[in-house]
Amino acid sequence: MGLKMGGEDFKANSLLTFDELLESVYGRYVGFAGGGAKVFGFTSVATDSRNVEPGSLFVPLIGEKQDGHRYIPNALAAGATAVFVTDSVYQENTKYFMDLASENLNITFIAVENNLTALQNAARAYVQKFPKLIKIGITGSSGKTTTKEILASILKEKYNVIATEGNFNSETGLPLSVFNIRKEHEVGVFEMGMNRKNEIGEIARVLAPNYAIITNIGNAHIGILGSRENIAAEKKKIFNYINEKGAAFVPDEDDFANYLLEGVKGKRVRFGKNVPESESGVQFISNDGIGGTRFAIDGVETRLAIPGLYNYTNALGCVALAKALGLAAKEICAGIQKVKTVDGRGNVIAINTRKNSKGESKKVMLMYDCYNANPDSMEKALSLCGSLEIKGRMIFVLGDMKELGDASAEEHSRIGALATLSKPNLIVFVGPEMENGAKAAKLSGFANVKYFPTADVDKVSSCILEYANDDDFILLKASHSMNFDMIAQKISAGEELSA
Repeated sequence: MGLKMGGEDFKANSLLTFDELLESVYGRYVGFAGGGAKVFGFTSVATDSRNVEPGSLFVPLIGEKQDGHRYIPNALAAGATAVFVTDSVYQENTKYFMDLASENLNITFIAVENNLTALQNAARAYVQKFPKLIKIGITGSSGKTTTKEILASILKEKYNVIATEGNFNSETGLPLSVFNIRKEHEVGVFEMGMNRKNEIGEIARVLAPNYAIITNIGNAHIGILGSRENIAAEKKKIFNYINEKGAAFVPDEDDFANYLLEGVKGKRVRFGKNVPESESGVQFISNDGIGGTRFAIDGVETRLAIPGLYNYTNALGCVALAKALGLAAKEICAGIQKVKTVDGRGNVIAINTRKNSKGESKKVMLMYDCYNANPDSMEKALSLCGSLEIKGRMIFVLGDMKELGDASAEEHSRIGALATLSKPNLIVFVGPEMENGAKAAKLSGFANVKYFPTADVDKVSSCILEYANDDDFILLKASHSMNFDMIAQKISAGEELSA
């Protein structure tokens, strides 16, 4: 490790000093033994005891079904050197925590009112230790992760970039992500998602981005927020910390664009296919279907390998932001050409299928978008498939979209009817909510419909394998909990499903 637990080297490498942490979380230290603050230090942060490593600050969160305080002994055994304890839990179990402290002489226990709030406040204090860092936030109803990957790839042509790993974009994920910032980083690109009201407000406060992109305002989480207006109001909070030197970027085609830019103190930038070349410096060349999109920036040609014009639009937001940070066209184009699809998010690959009941394996194109699904991303995926020129047939496998609340039946029905317009040869609907989609497809006059009430991986996979022929194109699209990633693996004859 190169660090001595409890020694001066470890203390010097701590992400926050004892005083910085205690002040930021409004906490009080409890149960110190053997000197406490004199040996304090932590070099990573974890909310899951299974992710604790020597030198971690462990933050046990309280959820609907689990209380993380139960796993404090596991965290200590794994090498945690500091632990947050919810004050109410500490008050009810004072002797237990005092005994833990006496048994673990180099562990610092800090009592806080709310562990989640304390995690966010500690992360905010940590970010503030890097005043020169260019901080960029990305949010939207869909396209956040892809946009983050495109932007990070571009900015790496000029800067040392730290970016969200995977989709660590939530009330806990964003704070954990920013603890990866180090002094050598010049730009931080962080994704921000939400599953409840004011979540964007909370995590925007952690990062306080001076540049931010909103990809779109759609229907994702409408069951929680209630309306697109409420979603827009929440997403808009990512712009709260932009000052006169920063900038806010919104899609020109979005009907909430004007609203989103209201009150922004920094530069207001619109991006999109309809923004004139004289303003954007971007010239569209061609939509190459599965091959992506070709375009030129200030006369320099490039290609975004990720298919779909909606991904091209997201890339235009990245181009606009990169220009604002002073990147030249050649640098931007080079970064775009290095972008690959994020695993499980719109990957299009050629695979050999597993053998069907007749012992036959087929060569097909597979587009699997199994991480998330909402009406907007579903509509875009269907539109993309409808625009493709393929040799064989088109097969759609569509699963439930989550968190739509009272709008669920209507949205699943709409998607079911919409799917027929792309003229597939077979539509497989999966999940209790997608029964509405299956009914709508049949009412639209589409006959070749299969429906599975649950995400039975074996049954759905078998259905696909029995129907597929050489040169067919298969779309798998559903929310992550529907296990479509397992279906993708099940129908593949052993190839790695990556971009």
